[in-house]
Amino acid sequence: MAACGSTPPVDTRDYAQRIAAERTEKDQLFSQKDDPIPQSKKADLLPLAYFPIDPAYDVPASLTPSTDQTVIDMPTSTGAPRKMRKAGTLTFSLKGQPQSITAFYDLTGSPEHLSVMFSDMTSGTETYAAGRYLDLDRNPQGIYELDFNRAYHPYCYYNATYECPYPPPENRLKIPIRAGERMRRSTT
Repeated sequence: MAACGSTPPVDTRDYAQRIAAERTEKDQLFSQKDDPIPQSKKADLLPLAYFPIDPAYDVPASLTPSTDQTVIDMPTSTGAPRKMRKAGTLTFSLKGQPQSITAFYDLTGSPEHLSVMFSDMTSGTETYAAGRYLDLDRNPQGIYELDFNRAYHPYCYYNATYECPYPPPENRLKIPIRAGERMRRSTT
């Protein structure tokens, strides 16, 4: 997988075009249906706001699998716990700083999918206070592409009826991640 190398993709224009196309597609999808953004909020939230695309936020990560099979009741935005289990710890370097973050199996979803919920130094000011998410497909090599340009707000940001797991304490990064989805700036 070329994107998991230690250097950004050779032609960053193609990379930026792919990310921009994904963002446009998401805006179109959200504008065409009433879910997750209610009709009354579409004018305030669409198009979605993003940080500029930066290939430096697309980094390889190595997963150290968890041996702990304990089912966790992850706190959520609705107060109802979500059943999850630790998949393992992803270690990576971002802007020259070593980092780690825990990936989870959401036991209500696909077993082939890893969930990464995180908050960072932008949470509550530039991004949703409750954090953002990354979705990863499992792979047997244990090397993952953490592309923070694809970080997104959970659906409860748009609509309080959605149940969104909160990032656990170990996923509260002590650096700003100025990539991916952000809150819209107030126009008032």
